[in-house]
Amino acid sequence: MRVHPWRGGRWRAAIATTAVACAAVTAGLVTGDARAGTLSGTLYRDPSTQVVRWVAANPNDARTPVIRDRIASQPQAHWLSAFNPGTVTSEVSGVVDAANSANQIPVLSVYEIPNRDCGGASAGGAPDYTQYQQWISNFAQGVGGRTVIVILETDALALQSCLSGSDITARDQAIAQAVQTIKRADPNAKVYLDGGHSAWNSATEQGGRLKAAGVQYADGFFTNVSNFQPLSNEAAYGRSIISYLQSQGISGKRQIIDTSRNGGAVGGQGDWCGDDNTDHRIGAYPTLDTGDQNVDGYLWVKPPGEADGCQYTAGSFVPDLAYNLASTAPNPPGPTPTPTPTPTPTPPPGGRTCTATYQTMSSWQGGFQGQISVTAGTSAINGWKLTFSLPGGVSIGQLWNGTLTTSGSTATVTNLSWNGTLAPGASAQVGFTATGAASSLTPTCTAS
Repeated sequence: MRVHPWRGGRWRAAIATTAVACAAVTAGLVTGDARAGTLSGTLYRDPSTQVVRWVAANPNDARTPVIRDRIASQPQAHWLSAFNPGTVTSEVSGVVDAANSANQIPVLSVYEIPNRDCGGASAGGAPDYTQYQQWISNFAQGVGGRTVIVILETDALALQSCLSGSDITARDQAIAQAVQTIKRADPNAKVYLDGGHSAWNSATEQGGRLKAAGVQYADGFFTNVSNFQPLSNEAAYGRSIISYLQSQGISGKRQIIDTSRNGGAVGGQGDWCGDDNTDHRIGAYPTLDTGDQNVDGYLWVKPPGEADGCQYTAGSFVPDLAYNLASTAPNPPGPTPTPTPTPTPTPPPGGRTCTATYQTMSSWQGGFQGQISVTAGTSAINGWKLTFSLPGGVSIGQLWNGTLTTSGSTATVTNLSWNGTLAPGASAQVGFTATGAASSLTPTCTAS
């Protein structure tokens, strides 16, 4: 995942001061068929996000179990914020191909609009609209006709305070053209435009901006990427926008709600930055099963733990931020993880040993997510290998932090170049998703 910049211009927006109660974290499956909205399926968990890499590199950090279990385990958006017309097609196709091979749906956040963030902490984007449309065309070529969720230009419509009337018109036309370009290249793409959030512009104002920017060509709009408003507030706000659009002859539009940081204190007047606020919490875990006919998904568009840019570098992963967001949240829905110990293997020459424990992190109809922890014995090890039998009907579709080979029902996982060397007592984790009924595996670890 590319490090994305973050938005700093939201303090310029006029903020409503309606008092609201804090929303409890909403229980929702990480995966599964949708019972509402227009989307169904499993959201893609990118194994190369900043938080996944941090967890792998810091197995002994006291914050790691919380960050690993409640943030790194979850699907999050892949941000495209670097103006890279020569490589964006391959970057997008790489993500989409990986998701497709795992039978999952990726979320792609496009953040390239010229004059991005009105020159704030996340300034940047394409140099002009001609180059922007070329970038969008290259982006669309990488999608490849598959089902993807496209979050198109966060803040581009809600934040317009720096734009003249002609600038606003040019931006609206560019976004409308971008939607149509993506849709022509991939009719299966689900594209959503910037809806701000419930404590920013009124529903009528934001609805008018969406109409001007071509929401009629899109699948709907997204809200709350730039703030921390409770789920109930955002859903009500979305219904008001949908009602306004219907009054304008635009029907069938639905909402995406970002729940990555809305499980704690409500964002107050001028409150856009989470870098120095310890009252924010992760909200509902990502899911397409919302139970709300107006809402296609609760997504983590803003990756939890990545800075907004007011105290830390925009887009950088800050473990303290991630830990504060997740420390008091419940674990993801699913069976309670229960480590399964394995017998201590015969020590190799030099006394080097390792042990492995397995736990089911979450499960859904027809599949589950598992994790194996590898722990060195009393001596340092230079590499490890896991061997375990797959129960009947179980097949691993995606595995991260290791190299998988299978022979019949036997699976073998070996370390990667960066996580094979472990100090005495140190651990590394391997995660995977699998089809079939959730099962208790008994991996054997061999050290070298």
